[in-house]
Amino acid sequence: MRVAGAAKLVVAVAVFLLTFYVISQVFEIKMDASLGNLFARSALDTAARSTKPPRYKCGISKACPEKHFAFKMASGAANVVGPKICLEDNVLMSGVKNNVGRGINVALVNGKTGEVLDTKYFDMWGGDVAPFIEFLKSIQDGTIVLMGTYDDGATKLNDEARRLIAELGSTSITSLGFRDNWVFCGGKGIKTKSPFEQVTHKEQ
Repeated sequence: MRVAGAAKLVVAVAVFLLTFYVISQVFEIKMDASLGNLFARSALDTAARSTKPPRYKCGISKACPEKHFAFKMASGAANVVGPKICLEDNVLMSGVKNNVGRGINVALVNGKTGEVLDTKYFDMWGGDVAPFIEFLKSIQDGTIVLMGTYDDGATKLNDEARRLIAELGSTSITSLGFRDNWVFCGGKGIKTKSPFEQVTHKEQ
């Protein structure tokens, strides 16, 4: 009886060891496969990240040269989406910042330091053009001026206001009409016309 019991115990131990060995081998293979997949996926992710195009300030397509300011502007879309003005990766005006409004939105920036001097909007549909004219006259030489329309930026514009904006380097302000989409970057004291201007005329 004792011999039979001992034999059963040996068999049971042998079966247990065999089972443990098989399980451990299978588990080890699975672990190796998982780790292999993980490392392979990690290598692919790293390669994908390395091939991603670099991000430049304000989301522009390429880096600006030294001693230049990076900026990006978008006019408002009808009367639904407000304009957005970004300078050196800093959003100066946008609907999210809740500092834009119907009419012409303006940001003033120190041309030497990049410091934001002022942000304002002037209602050119239901407002008065006089405060806008006074604002334009108060801009100091060496100031960068960024403008973008929202909804209607032209109805209340008169010849004097258009002339003052043209003196900042704009060429499209003379033809800006009702609900045209317009963005412009110029400067007080500029001697030439600014290349940074786009206008989309509203379809009649």
